[in-house]
Amino acid sequence: MEKDILTRINELAKKKKTVGLTDAEATEQKELYKIYLGDIRTQFASTLDNVSVKDKDGKVVPFKEVYAKKNK
Repeated sequence: MEKDILTRINELAKKKKTVGLTDAEATEQKELYKIYLGDIRTQFASTLDNVSVKDKDGKVVPFKEVYAKKNK
């Protein structure tokens, strides 16, 4: 994630708590939150791609494979 996006999110959050936001700033904040959450979700999904689970029988399988079986 770009540092300037995170800095701007923090600036808007601080301003919202102190003096409030204009309509344009509130819209900007929502868009920045969408970008931020999208990045977090992408990072989390990438992390899950690298996680494995050891079954009771000792077999190691990718987490997403185990999760998919449980939700069928």
